[in-house]
Amino acid sequence: MKLKILRIITILTLSAVSYLNAGFANTDKLLEEAKKEAGEITPSVLKSMIDKEVPVIILDIRESEQRSEGEIYSDESYSITRGNLEFEIGNKIKNKDSVIVTYCRGGSRGALAAQTLRRLGYKNATNLKGGLKAWAKAGYPVETGLGSVTIKSIEE
Repeated sequence: MKLKILRIITILTLSAVSYLNAGFANTDKLLEEAKKEAGEITPSVLKSMIDKEVPVIILDIRESEQRSEGEIYSDESYSITRGNLEFEIGNKIKNKDSVIVTYCRGGSRGALAAQTLRRLGYKNATNLKGGLKAWAKAGYPVETGLGSVTIKSIEE
């Protein structure tokens, strides 16, 4: 009896793991397609664009509670959550030829947002590779309620 229960538990566990892995594989495929379709730029390229005052719209698509982590400063920036993007973007950015760089915390939702913008006709939408984490890790300033901060790594 114990052996039979153990086999059933093992089969159920393996089935659940297979199902979950299939879900991640599908998500990975969607993200790969989004990144390919919309492209990505590195934090250094975006920083150079901002420093050279190249007209670029920075679009933060994180949830409102995540914005307390800070944001990337630009002369023109907007915050629209990923869930509201399709409904709000037309009111915020009228020029579909604008250069738009989306970002989130780690780069995944930003990639999906950039892909969506491309599909909505925004020809120059792309994603910040690695999101805000990569931006901060590169040593670039993040605007917070405390002002502009830069993360410094401490080497021992």
